[in-house]
Amino acid sequence: MATAEYRRSSSLWIWAGIIALITAAFFGIRSLTREQVEVRVAPVTHQNLLSTVSTNGKVEPVEEFQAHAPYPGVIDRIYVEVGQHVKPGTPLLRMADADVRARLATASTNLVTAQHDHQQMVQGGALEERNRFQADIDAAKTEQESAARNLTLVQQLQQRGSASASEVAAARQRADNADMVLKNAQLRATGRYAPADLSTSKARVEDAAAALAAAKSNLADANISSPIVGTVYSIPVSEYDYVPGGDDLMDVADLNRIQVRAYFDEPEIGKLLAGQAVKIVWDAKPNREWHGHILRAPTTVIPYGTRSVGECLITVDDAKEDLLPNTNVTVTVTTSERFNVLSIPREALHIEGANNFVYRVINNKLVRTPVKIDSVNLTRVQVLSGLTEKDTVALSATSNHDLANGLEVKPVE
Repeated sequence: MATAEYRRSSSLWIWAGIIALITAAFFGIRSLTREQVEVRVAPVTHQNLLSTVSTNGKVEPVEEFQAHAPYPGVIDRIYVEVGQHVKPGTPLLRMADADVRARLATASTNLVTAQHDHQQMVQGGALEERNRFQADIDAAKTEQESAARNLTLVQQLQQRGSASASEVAAARQRADNADMVLKNAQLRATGRYAPADLSTSKARVEDAAAALAAAKSNLADANISSPIVGTVYSIPVSEYDYVPGGDDLMDVADLNRIQVRAYFDEPEIGKLLAGQAVKIVWDAKPNREWHGHILRAPTTVIPYGTRSVGECLITVDDAKEDLLPNTNVTVTVTTSERFNVLSIPREALHIEGANNFVYRVINNKLVRTPVKIDSVNLTRVQVLSGLTEKDTVALSATSNHDLANGLEVKPVE
């Protein structure tokens, strides 16, 4: 009986051992054959971190002179060529002035005529007319004096009974008529022209004077000289071309003093400050780059085509007459510059709401680690806390596998 119980107990222990061995073998084999996800990793390192923003811009001179046609006419002479250095007073070109001289002569004659006519109106007319009016006045005065003496004489005779009342009335009528004739003669002499006539005449004088001044100015402007030190960089006309008044004939500028007018999209405006460093490149010279700084940061947002932009003026610090006005360039502004800061590739950063975290690789497992960050550029992120330079962070799986805390991985550089 005891032997049977012993055998049954031994069997139970044997089966328990077998099950334990099978279980251990299963988990051992599973552990050895478990698939590890390959992930790209990167070390946490100290680097210089630059944040930049780029846009297009157009080159323009700080100081330039644009010669415009002073009047419609023909280009008579061009004294300079593109690329030539000029000083103040250097002749640039000359417009044909025969028509201008003819207009000047006509304007001068018109002014003299207008002044003469106005002076005659102010004086009451031409000399012959004034003499005739004066003769009429003198004759009227003589008649007035004669009529007055006659009236006095007739009145005295009436008092002595030698003249009738009708004779006195006739004498008085004659005197009244003489007074009226004299008054009318004087009015004709002094009031021939109304104030409106005099105003019109004066306006004709002023118009003629303005026309003469314009003709003189045009004649002076026929010869165009440079008012500045600079380089001739554009001559869009040729000798003997006919040009309308106001057309651009020649452009002169100091090509060592140039600037770029650039337009940045609205989200980037807040990053821009006066004095920030700028790199400038021009497709026409791919192996050359220029440097400058922001002279004036955007102060307002304006529409620019379909964009809302801020206008920025950039001073070019190293121009040597090799960056031409009106060319389109690409400008890159350094908005932030951090030296020797702890950073990670931007791809390693994960954002969940207001929280930032990365996956550190520790013993071939991913460990979710919160981090605090600061400056960010297109490729890297500055880390303030949460990591050390000895850490390695996961970037992404080489397959479509999602990263997760505790995931067993195989690092791949």
